[in-house]
Amino acid sequence: MGEYQKLNASGALRGDEHQTRIIQKLQDLHDKLIDYNPPKIPELTQSNSLLSRLFTRNVQLPTCPPKNAPNGLYLYGDVGTGKTMLMDLFYKTLPGSITRKRRVHFHAFMIDVHKRVHAAKIAMGFNGGDPILPVARDLANEACVLCFDEFQVTDIADAMILRRLLESMVNFGVVCVMTSNRHPDDLYKNGIQRSSFVPAIELIKSHFEVTDLDSGTGWSSDDYRRIPRALSHVYYDPLTAENAREIDKVFRALTSADPVIHNRTLNTWGRTITIPESTSEIAKFSFDELCGQPLSAADYLEVTKKFGTIFVLDVPKMGLDSKDKARRFITFIDACYESHTKLFVTSEVPIHRVFSDDGSKPVSDHMRSVMDDLGLSGEVVGSSSMFTGEEEVFAFARACSRLVEMGSREWSRH
Repeated sequence: MGEYQKLNASGALRGDEHQTRIIQKLQDLHDKLIDYNPPKIPELTQSNSLLSRLFTRNVQLPTCPPKNAPNGLYLYGDVGTGKTMLMDLFYKTLPGSITRKRRVHFHAFMIDVHKRVHAAKIAMGFNGGDPILPVARDLANEACVLCFDEFQVTDIADAMILRRLLESMVNFGVVCVMTSNRHPDDLYKNGIQRSSFVPAIELIKSHFEVTDLDSGTGWSSDDYRRIPRALSHVYYDPLTAENAREIDKVFRALTSADPVIHNRTLNTWGRTITIPESTSEIAKFSFDELCGQPLSAADYLEVTKKFGTIFVLDVPKMGLDSKDKARRFITFIDACYESHTKLFVTSEVPIHRVFSDDGSKPVSDHMRSVMDDLGLSGEVVGSSSMFTGEEEVFAFARACSRLVEMGSREWSRH
């Protein structure tokens, strides 16, 4: 609460009653954590997989959360409602007694979880076993307070893991704070085998205080995505010789003090990604080099973690015939956003319209609703009939929102 009052006094936030109530919820959880003593988590022997399985059977595993564990918080709201700012504020001011803590973007967290599950399966060998339990135990040992930013569930692999992972972590005494764009009831909506994920939704609703951030008006530090500000000169369109020369001048200026290496390789998940041109901190790709091959979210995250500035040249206007490339480009944009990457782009049309139709097809009610939720104008980003499923539509609209933000002067100053 003290840090919040400082932000208010400095003018970084505009206080209102709703905002103060949300801050008070975070303060209440903070106060409960001061005296929270997480239970000891049974250790697994790692001498070999057979002993591990025998040991796991004999260990008394918790079947419900510890009585002294405070409920977590689930904060949801639209883009620009200050979710990330709240998360950072809470994490920054956690009591000194909480030494095991972690703050992570949910996308990066799930990549880490999939790697751990894969390693657990290998360790268990042909006899198999439950890989989720040791992963949950390891995560609980590493952090008794876990802060997730942008919690979302978009595919069945994540949904099936999360159902058991969340339950196990909560039973081990992990206190979670999550931010999301969606109410728990709307998570993984219309997903395959969603009924198997419903217990996770019920767990969130019963063991987390679910709080809507959309009723207030005061998040001035984060509401720039709703009203796009003047763009810094990082996006160039259309694809002309003049724009090609301009972007080349920018690239040469930024790399003048660091030699450019051609076809540098980056290893990720046992695969090799070729970086056509790069210095130690800057990379350059053509659109086809970046999105014309089957790269995953994990691959793009590795690229954006390695290079703080990325140039992408010759981005075309995309239609149904390039839907796979469009999906990869959206995944790449998400990775850039999560890694705070500075992006320079040349494109056939304004970059935030590369997915849009020519206007001959009507905008669906769902598309219009999602764009309204994200504070996007149809005049700014257009609309797309390429994306039809609910999660696809949301990913498209969010990518457009992020492209607008990443082209702002504020982003260039990060």
